[in-house]
Amino acid sequence: MNAQERILKAINHEEPDRVPWFELGIDNLKIVEHYGSRYELQGFGKVLKDLFSSFKGDKKVLNENIKKLVYSKATQKMAMKPVVKLYKDIGIDAAIVPIALYHLEYEESGFVDEYARKFDVIKTSDGMDFFYYRGGVLKDFDDYEAFPPLDPDLPLRKYSFEVAKELEKKANGDIYIIPAYAGMMEATWEAFGIENFSRLLAKPKIVKKIFDDMGKFAVELTKRIIEWGETGACLIFDDYGYKKGLFMSPRNYRKYVFPWLEQICKTAHKGGIKVILHSCGDIYTILDDIIKAGVDALHPIEPTTANSEYSIFKLKEKIGKEMTFVGNVSPQDLSDKDPKFIKNYTEELIREVAPGGGFILSSGHSINPAVKLENFLAMKETLEKYGKYPIGHSSS
Repeated sequence: MNAQERILKAINHEEPDRVPWFELGIDNLKIVEHYGSRYELQGFGKVLKDLFSSFKGDKKVLNENIKKLVYSKATQKMAMKPVVKLYKDIGIDAAIVPIALYHLEYEESGFVDEYARKFDVIKTSDGMDFFYYRGGVLKDFDDYEAFPPLDPDLPLRKYSFEVAKELEKKANGDIYIIPAYAGMMEATWEAFGIENFSRLLAKPKIVKKIFDDMGKFAVELTKRIIEWGETGACLIFDDYGYKKGLFMSPRNYRKYVFPWLEQICKTAHKGGIKVILHSCGDIYTILDDIIKAGVDALHPIEPTTANSEYSIFKLKEKIGKEMTFVGNVSPQDLSDKDPKFIKNYTEELIREVAPGGGFILSSGHSINPAVKLENFLAMKETLEKYGKYPIGHSSS
């Protein structure tokens, strides 16, 4: 069974040969170096500063030259190749290729992406380059109207998709690469910042216009990947909450966001592909709406929210027949706990959530720089030992 088949069987609530493994990203030098690979973002900060210096701070010329370099198939392949190799070497079944979130304007310290979000390139404590969200560039609707509109036909989107599928093919079925892009909520509030966004909510017509633009764009991207030949799934980035609740009322989600989420799902399903929603935070009160919209799988069922009811084990009993769960070994635990704890929790996930399908193992978000190598390896070893179907029979 190849990686795509394994992922799709799990989403279809069927038992594959073993529990599949997915990670949103591995931003951890210790793990990358352990597998003899190269971190795809390493050196980006220095390159940016050197280029800025060579063009004497001329941002227009800087951006023209960087885009010539970055917006090409060759550069996309160079960036993606080590990721595919790393995932394959580890034994992770699925990775993502973003076909949105592109850099629109570069600065000496970072960039502004096409959704109007600022990111700094920072160094972690172990010297790794990391993209850090710094805020939004939009203050109000006038700024939004003046900002360049999102273009679903930007050539780089198709380049990224094609490169990913070329590398996927060369991996001989050992990895499946899922096209990913933003939904309606997360990129919108981040473009304004939470305070400016909260003020906008008092202006329903304006808010609806912005959400409708975002929704139409996401639907168009769904159509594009189907036209390009995607046969498995898409992943939608769209955090709806934080650890203590939602970013806005359920009523506003139902009014502005979920009609578009439903359109994305209908478009995907008509084209024969599944929809995975990535949404952090405590989203317990809107789970029924997410199911009604047609989402097939939910990542990561964040395990460290303040709501004890938002537990992957309780949700398995409640909605496990309607939703596939992708999760949820806490990155905080992977950073702070010992390997024994990680082994016990991973084994519990497999034992309690995996039977019958409908489960894909993952961290509770992604593998960040603080994750301990020994804990990551503990998660991997536990999956290898206990993850073969039928569940309950270890490989030892």
